[in-house]
Amino acid sequence: MYQALYRKWRPRSFDDVVSQPHITEALKNQLAAGKTAHAYLFTGSRGTGKTTCARIFAKTINCEAPQNGQPCLQCRVCKAAENGSLPDIIEIDAASNSRVDDIRELREGVIYTPEFCKYKVYIIDEVHMLSAGAFNALLKTMEEPPPHVKFVLATTEIHKVPETIVSRCQHFDFGRIRSEDIVARIGYISEQEGFTLHDDAAAMIARLSDGGMRDALSLLDRCSAYSDDITLDIVSNAAGIAGRDYLFDLLEKLAASDTAGAIAAVDELHGKSKDLKVLCGELLTMSRNLMLIKSTDSARELIACLPEEYERLAGIASSVSLDRIFEFIDTLQQCSERFARASDKRIELEICMIKLCTAKAKAAPAGGQASNAEIAALKAQVETLTRALASGAPAAAIPQQQRPAQPQKPAAPKKKFDPNNFTPLGEWQEILEIIKQRSPALWAFLKDSLAAIEGDIFCVVVPSAFFKKKFTESGDKVLLKQIVNDYYGKDFGFMVYTSASVDIKEKDAPIKELINRARENGVEVEIIKN
Repeated sequence: MYQALYRKWRPRSFDDVVSQPHITEALKNQLAAGKTAHAYLFTGSRGTGKTTCARIFAKTINCEAPQNGQPCLQCRVCKAAENGSLPDIIEIDAASNSRVDDIRELREGVIYTPEFCKYKVYIIDEVHMLSAGAFNALLKTMEEPPPHVKFVLATTEIHKVPETIVSRCQHFDFGRIRSEDIVARIGYISEQEGFTLHDDAAAMIARLSDGGMRDALSLLDRCSAYSDDITLDIVSNAAGIAGRDYLFDLLEKLAASDTAGAIAAVDELHGKSKDLKVLCGELLTMSRNLMLIKSTDSARELIACLPEEYERLAGIASSVSLDRIFEFIDTLQQCSERFARASDKRIELEICMIKLCTAKAKAAPAGGQASNAEIAALKAQVETLTRALASGAPAAAIPQQQRPAQPQKPAAPKKKFDPNNFTPLGEWQEILEIIKQRSPALWAFLKDSLAAIEGDIFCVVVPSAFFKKKFTESGDKVLLKQIVNDYYGKDFGFMVYTSASVDIKEKDAPIKELINRARENGVEVEIIKN
């Protein structure tokens, strides 16, 4: 049976792992000295060796004849570990086993000693996918596991792992694999597999893989399906970067502020069933390429495109300023974020195209470069400042005319939010439903509230000062901030207001419900009013 290259050539020992010497050397030294931790956390982008190193660690710590922190690869433990038949190495995919019950089963299993090995090793992949309850269930076991148990957690999103878990692990951060290491590795594999891999094709595969060895080997696998003689053209066809003229046409129309042409291009692509969210992402990537071409002389090495595409990109970059390219990136990012909530993605992208075409050009010249006279004047001012500061003169002693001019920013008048006169947020009820599922207690306080967005501030208007005091003193504000930021995909500042205009019946207030319930049960309640 044919086996994919990324599986067939998965590293078997630490020496086979590419571009992570700071991690493999540390693990080898710990294993050789017998000073391993009870829990490890491997983080980094996809395809950088996290799960591979976890498996090698589990194999080595149980190997019957380890050699300087490396597995022997010959004993029954090593062979059983490699074919996946070793019951003492347990791999758990947290994406599909994220419930509390799944972790409870793990906790019940750790008390039993290993069947064949010295240690039971639990490898939990994509650990950030565990629910909050599952993390809490795992916490105690990870803090004080039995002596025969080791944990290795792997994740691509460390920010989603609670600090209480991170602090109980030895943390290793896997960096993206360098392009030259990917080129060397896929060149070696191609030679062993009988492929002819041209140098420019190998370099293109390395750039397209974005630092992930698995992506590089998967692309090499696709290329080999075309031909055993892998050229640059074959890589471009296999990766789907050939035939991208529509992207360059659309970019040229945006650069020329051709609104009608850009809208027509979007209409044509929509008619061909092009995924408009994907199109927005491709335009964003191309705008990033324009930015690199505009700002650095080594852009050719950083951009994954064909030589003729680079020349066309360079031509577009020369026709727009760097500030205009920044506008492209900002507007496209905003459009991409809004796609999740847009009822019609076509309209959303058309609005984006119109904004990009009608935005006024900045005062900088099209090339984005300052004139020679401006550069000379700036150098003279810098030299004057440098001499003055070197002589110990305070800044106040430097003649005003010799100081660099500071741009004066007009003071923007701040709009004060009026909790008694605002337009309520339409999707607030939808957010309240999410809050109800996550925290019924928080929902009970907020169910009669209203909300609005003023710039970067998310405003919540509650019925009374009691509600505001209770809300701000508890930890509920943190949970609300998390839910709202996840909903919109951005970070808001938060303000809580009270307003008499918010309609709430006295019987609905939580404090009133508590008083009534107490009286129904025969408890005397005295209400003291200030």
